[in-house]
Amino acid sequence: MKIVLVVLLGLVIISLFSGLFFMYRNKGDPKRMVNALKLRVGFSVIAFLITIAGFVLGWFPRS
Repeated sequence: MKIVLVVLLGLVIISLFSGLFFMYRNKGDPKRMVNALKLRVGFSVIAFLITIAGFVLGWFPRS
């Protein structure tokens, strides 16, 4: 599960930079930037839910 979270966080960072790229490149058409934002928010929510579920279900041991 830790690998899944690391991959999701990597996807969040990639989406963040793609949104930044689209913001500077496509100044007249914000659709691509909005789609990058949607992906980033979606990946963040999924990572958050997996983290909460992992602690509740014992996938991540508490120290």
